[in-house]
Amino acid sequence: MGSTAFYPEEAPVHTVTVGVFAIEQHPVTTAQFGEFVEATGYVTIAERPMDPELYPGVDEADLVPGALVFRPAEGPVDLRDWRQWWDWAPGANWRRPFGPDRDPAAPDHPVVQVAYPDAAAYAAWAGRRLPTEAEWEYAARGGVDATYAWGDEVTPAGALMANTWQGRFPYRNDGALGWRGTSPVGSFPPNAFGLSDMIGNVWEWTTTRFAGHHRPDTDAPACCPPPADPDPMVNQVLKGGSHLCAPEYCHRYRPAARSPQSQDSSTTHIGFRCVAVVG
Repeated sequence: MGSTAFYPEEAPVHTVTVGVFAIEQHPVTTAQFGEFVEATGYVTIAERPMDPELYPGVDEADLVPGALVFRPAEGPVDLRDWRQWWDWAPGANWRRPFGPDRDPAAPDHPVVQVAYPDAAAYAAWAGRRLPTEAEWEYAARGGVDATYAWGDEVTPAGALMANTWQGRFPYRNDGALGWRGTSPVGSFPPNAFGLSDMIGNVWEWTTTRFAGHHRPDTDAPACCPPPADPDPMVNQVLKGGSHLCAPEYCHRYRPAARSPQSQDSSTTHIGFRCVAVVG
């Protein structure tokens, strides 16, 4: 796993052995997450007021339930400043990802606005768990040793293989097969293992703690039990890229790509899928 061809945090290339596991065919959908909430009464991080002890210096009036949402810029912006296209939306959550006055989430799209503990809670309820980074990358590669999950060409024979940004980020999105945000799971070709949306659509949580590079020569744990309360100072590894990934900004729609995200983050481009140990 890993790569030395793109971003430094993907290095070094190294061999990892994983046990036998099964992984879900597609990301958990809004409908599936809704079944979990209905059965348990679970309240997501985005639906809870923020703890002032975790966010010192923030006005208590701003510590209301809500989440980060993507807002297209009006034109070209400095791509080093993500605040140009991300905004805090009070009341945004998995039911209405862009806010209470916006459309409800589509039932067949990946659930979004789920923080790391939310994803872990769903997995435990389902009798499963979240994947480690190594498990996720093995599944995404589908037995193919190539740059992308489908080969070395990003659009083989002109075919769009994943839901990624089409146009000029972050202000002009021509849509991936017509979708300018998340798409229904399974809308794009599966990989060689028959898995859908491993690349693009939404980033996916893993149980691996993020470091600035892979640490194959250490015995650092690959995963750990999710905390009862998320730690905004701890980053988990996200995998797979999303519908917001573009060549000029986020060339991370590849199995080896990885990105850090704090455990308490809920956004419009992060989801998850679960794994089960076999045997």
